[in-house]
Amino acid sequence: MLAEQKQEILNLLKNAIAPILEGSDLTPSVLLERPRDPAHGDIACNIAMQIAKPLRKNPREIANAIVANLQTLNNPLIATVEIAGPGFINIRVATAAKQAVVKTVLQQAANYGESQRGVGQKVVVEFVSANPTGPLHVGHGRQGALGDALAALLDVQGYDVTREFYYNDAGVQIGNLALSVQARAKGHAPGDTAWPESAYNGDYIAEIARDFLDKKTVSASNGSPVTASGDVEDINSIRDFSVTYLRREQDSDLQAFGVKFDHYYLESSLYTDGKVESTVKALTAAGKTYEQDGALWLRTTEYGDDKDRVMKKSDGTYTYFVPDVAYHVTKWERGYRQAINIQGSDHHGTIARVRAGLQALNVGIPQGYPDYVLHKMVTVMKDGEEVKISKRAGSYVTVRDLIEWSGNGDVVKGRDAVRFFLISRKADTEFVFDVDVALAQSDENPVYYVQYAHARICSVLAQYSTDEAGFAGLVDVDLSPLVAPREATLLAKLAEYPEALERALDELGPHQVAFYLRDLAGELHSYYNAERVLVDDEATKMARLALMLATRQVIRNGLALIGVSAPNKM
Repeated sequence: MLAEQKQEILNLLKNAIAPILEGSDLTPSVLLERPRDPAHGDIACNIAMQIAKPLRKNPREIANAIVANLQTLNNPLIATVEIAGPGFINIRVATAAKQAVVKTVLQQAANYGESQRGVGQKVVVEFVSANPTGPLHVGHGRQGALGDALAALLDVQGYDVTREFYYNDAGVQIGNLALSVQARAKGHAPGDTAWPESAYNGDYIAEIARDFLDKKTVSASNGSPVTASGDVEDINSIRDFSVTYLRREQDSDLQAFGVKFDHYYLESSLYTDGKVESTVKALTAAGKTYEQDGALWLRTTEYGDDKDRVMKKSDGTYTYFVPDVAYHVTKWERGYRQAINIQGSDHHGTIARVRAGLQALNVGIPQGYPDYVLHKMVTVMKDGEEVKISKRAGSYVTVRDLIEWSGNGDVVKGRDAVRFFLISRKADTEFVFDVDVALAQSDENPVYYVQYAHARICSVLAQYSTDEAGFAGLVDVDLSPLVAPREATLLAKLAEYPEALERALDELGPHQVAFYLRDLAGELHSYYNAERVLVDDEATKMARLALMLATRQVIRNGLALIGVSAPNKM
């Protein structure tokens, strides 16, 4: 049922209840639910049982009065109203109202499913945010798919969305990267006695070292070009060149993955701009810190943490959550009253510390800021075995590997499979990515199953006409012939799309979009197998063509939302 139809029925019920509540101070909340058994109708309401006790009346007696009032309103949206059990009110929506979804979809086209709930609200979605110390791994891929889909969900609900990548380009890991490249540039390799114990061992380190010695120039998003000095003793040049080199590599991987960012924020800038230092001073001035054992501590236990946390170690360096606090202060200062972070579940311990730091600053940031979506690890299976190592990365499977394997060299096909698969489960569940399933052209492969539904519709429409412009007239066809059982279920599923998007946003769960698309594809395939579209009866044929066109549009909208293509042929 369309949202506006549901709202109209809600208003009708409120009007029908109003006379019954006269003289009382009750202001009950009228809730509409979908009956578990479709045979009971399209909408169920338990309002009669809610208000029976305070009114000291029998719930069925109240239900009868509500039904009588509804019937006097004589609204064409409602076909029948029945009372069930102790006082449930079951409503059946008129057939014509259910069929109206086709016209709504065709009129709104790519905008179907959008809303204005977030108009005027700024939100920043931070995701991927990989250390520039190596290629993107499959965990980053899951973040990329989740974050991009969530940002798209916010977009279509009217929010002013910024997609942000936070580069962890400061700290110990960057020093280890520079030492690794330096060792390679000097001719050492993993296993040599001179190889640093904490070095990165992937083949990409040798590639960086080779280009450094060749004095090449590299550039990455939101940064100036960097030219290598070629001097193996110039550790600063090695560090700057290596970071930019790997940022460029990550840019390339993200481009292949179809993920774009509006803004890049460098962790190093928090230090050079003095934001880390000013944050620490503000926390100290607020009386939220103390010194012990040569270290500076934050009183995080005052904000629900299980113990206080070290901010500044005895060697003068900051612990990793301190720049995170400073970074989130900048988000607030930039006007983002909602911030959403997509991170691995290994960051769970950071949440309490960052939020405690933000609360301790007492600058108006609310509790629970920022929101976190934590995802669990991805296991990759290929040829029936778990894959743990990529030769180029040295110790993990990269996003690029997954795209290439899942598409058999076809980047678009591989990207479609990876993106769909990585959002097809709730973020907080572990996921097994089976490359063999991603390559399968069968119902077992969910992205193929959905894309094949789209291609099937395109095939039917092409049999009628190859002129896409000619389908514009279908928006005004008579839809009354759409009365077959499979047509009813398909119509109902099309009407659920806006609600599915709202549910996904409420849960910060893009997996709901994948679930919906799989269900819609299932309804389409069932309908295709049960009914012919291009029948002899002209009125039925035109109505069914309109239904096919609307279904194709919703599939396209949903796939576009999660960054997956909608091919016309499979």
